[in-house]
Order: sequence, then structure tokens, then C-alpha cells
Amino acid sequence: MDNSGKEAEAMALLAEAERKVKNSQSFFSGLFGGSSKIEEACEIYARAANMFKMAKNWSAAGNAFCQAAQLHLQLQSKHDAATCFVDAGNAFKKADPQEAINCLMRAIEIYTDMGRFTIAAKHHISIAEIYETELVDIEKAIAHYEQSADYYKGEESNSSANKCLLKVAGYAALLEQYQKAIDIYEQVGTNAMDSPLLKYSAKDYFFKAALCHFCIDMLNAKLAVQKYEELFPAFSDSRECKLMKVSTGCSGLPLPEPQMGVAGAPGGTIIRTCPVVLRGYLCFVFSSFLWPFESPFSR
Repeated sequence: MDNSGKEAEAMALLAEAERKVKNSQSFFSGLFGGSSKIEEACEIYARAANMFKMAKNWSAAGNAFCQAAQLHLQLQSKHDAATCFVDAGNAFKKADPQEAINCLMRAIEIYTDMGRFTIAAKHHISIAEIYETELVDIEKAIAHYEQSADYYKGEESNSSANKCLLKVAGYAALLEQYQKAIDIYEQVGTNAMDSPLLKYSAKDYFFKAALCHFCIDMLNAKLAVQKYEELFPAFSDSRECKLMKVSTGCSGLPLPEPQMGVAGAPGGTIIRTCPVVLRGYLCFVFSSFLWPFESPFSR
């Protein structure tokens, strides 16, 4: 069956579901099993939605799932309603990103009302990703990553919360909200120090925090590097720390002449150490990806 045939079948199912709903509203149906007709209509709407998906008519699929969700709410079937809103959101992602967000927000409202905060957090991430890649509204993406992190923290899912917070920090740095980024990198780095599995990533977070300090001023960066060395001695031996110490002039050595270079940038890059060029390099790290794709500092 080609796409037109699938759409025709889906339209027939929609008409059947609408008849079921209309019949359930009659006086006698109210007396003799009107709710069963609503349940049947829910199933038929879902079948129609899946048929529209097969035909790649994503908007029609989303609308059919929304119809099913509304009927599930009428039956007080909250979990089924939320599932249908999520299905609707996934369909609308391919055709109408804003409507996808609206559907996912409806699902989140239901899940939070049910106390299912981990699932709600997952869908906040989905919304954040839509704002990142489709609508390119980074401020709103940040807000949803923050909400997701809050829900994960409340459920003691700290690893998932940290992933969301690191996304927030990366985008905060790009928006020149350096103090916000610093607070997050320091928090996640300090927590990583206490974990045998994560402690080696702490130096990366402290390096990113130091970069944010550097973008504020040289003294901030110098004091931050000293603090991180005291807090996490392993940071002292890292190439990232050596780069920051040279760039802030706290390595005990004079800054090289502008025509010279420093081997020690992350990844083995050799960079010029003229203060202006060096500052440009460090700030460039925050914007070294094509907007709005993922920043290396949001990982």
C-alpha cells in the first residue's frame, strides 16, 4: 500500500473514531456503557495516528495522538494520556517543533502531577534539544536543561543532573554568563573529585572554570588556578593547568616573546602567546563550533 492508500485508511479510521465519540454522548449510551465507546475511540485514534506515521504525514499523526490523549484524560487515564502526548510530540518534531514542545509540556504536566519526575526530566531534555537545534533559542534551552537538572537532583539521579548542568554551563559561557558557568563547573568538578570513576574528569571541569575566569580578567584566572591546584593536586600536572599558568603569568617564567609558541594546549596544539592572541585563543574555545551545535564545553 502506497502513502496515499495509507492516508485514506487513516482518514477512514478518524471518521470511525469520531462516530464512536459522538455515539458515546447520546442519552442511552450514557446509561449503557458510554465509556467503552470512548475507550474504543482512543484505540482507533491511535491506529489512525500510526497509519499517518507510515504515510509520513507527521502533523496528522500528531493531531490524532492528541485526540487520543484528550479522550484518555476524559477517562481519567493519566498515564495513557501522557504517553499519547509524548507520541504526538515525537510526530510533531518532524513537522512543527513548537507544537511538539506544546505536546511534551502537556505530558510533563501530567507526569509531575503523578510524581514521575524522572520521566518529566527526560522530556524537558527533549524540549531543550528542540530549542537548540530547531528553534535556536538558547536561553529557553538553558531553562529546560536547568529544570531537568532540578528534577533529576530531587530523584537522586546526580549523574543525569550533572549532564544537564554541564550543558547549561557550556551555553552560559557562550552567552558570556561566566560566573554562572564557573559555579557549575566548580560544583561538578568538586563532586567528581570524590568519585573514583569520575575524579580524572575533574581537571577538565576546573580547566573550563579557569577559562571562564580568564574571560573575566587575568587576576581572576590566576587565583582560580591556584585554588584548583590546592583543591585537586592532580590538576597541577595536567597540560590544561600548565597552559593556564603560562597564560596568567603564574608559572614562574616570563611570558615568551609574541613570535614564540607554547606547546601544551589541549590536544597538543601549539599556540602563540602574545597576550591578545592567547586571550583570543582561550575565548575561541567557547565558540569553536557552528552555532547552534554542541559546544565542546557543554560535555
